[in-house]
Amino acid sequence: MANTDPQSNAPHHPKPDPDLNPKHRLTLAHFYPSLMNLYGDRGNIMALRARCAARGIDLDVHAIEIGDPWNSEQTDIVFIGGGQDREQRRIHADLVGRAGPLRDYRDADGVTLAVCGGYQMFGRSYRDIDGEVMDGAGVFDIVSSHPGRRFQRCVGNVVALWEDDTLVGFENHGGRTYLNDGAQPLATVVAGFGNNGGDGTEGARTRNAFGTYLHGALLPKNPRLADRLLRLALARRYGDDALPPLDALPPPDDGAASRAHAEALHVGLGR
Repeated sequence: MANTDPQSNAPHHPKPDPDLNPKHRLTLAHFYPSLMNLYGDRGNIMALRARCAARGIDLDVHAIEIGDPWNSEQTDIVFIGGGQDREQRRIHADLVGRAGPLRDYRDADGVTLAVCGGYQMFGRSYRDIDGEVMDGAGVFDIVSSHPGRRFQRCVGNVVALWEDDTLVGFENHGGRTYLNDGAQPLATVVAGFGNNGGDGTEGARTRNAFGTYLHGALLPKNPRLADRLLRLALARRYGDDALPPLDALPPPDDGAASRAHAEALHVGLGR
């Protein structure tokens, strides 16, 4: 597995004893970072790293490029960003070859965040602007299709209701995504297009896998979602009984994140 962090060469211990080793460690697999990185999607990695560091949690980040090995048992979070149709074509064959392990990882409650083009490619299929249909990894029970060049792209700021909070971000996609029975919407659109501009849904969730069209980057402006991903990953790695609640760990300074969220909310609602 290729490693983008030269300081993270310590061996991975799947089940450390928290009494003997109180330092928690998570491993993130960043899929195709050189190709799938539109609109600052790397900022999601930076946000997770900062929020881990504030709590004394080590986050090891490994780049998984085309042809690189990937060990799901040594992974706590999978991330893939957005890319245009040409980048999606380039990763297609490699990604389909990983479809089985990615679905197994999902079924084992592995935490995943897939953004825009990565979200589409983690679905069952995507039909691009030229009508070419590419099978996806099938992590989400969704299908995506570009309606053609004469149709307007879905572009602009998004506000969506998520649980008892809001998600904010920026979308720019030609494809329209539709959820099948095996996926639940991540959020409900208040402003913007969301999945398809018609049914009011934004993104998808299956178990601990989260998919969304929101760029910009997503997590720096949505710290609650970032912490949700970390909490799920920590609980899966260490167990609920062995892990103190994330809220009990030293909190990060959320002033900048809160201001970014409030500003994006203001802009998205046109106020």
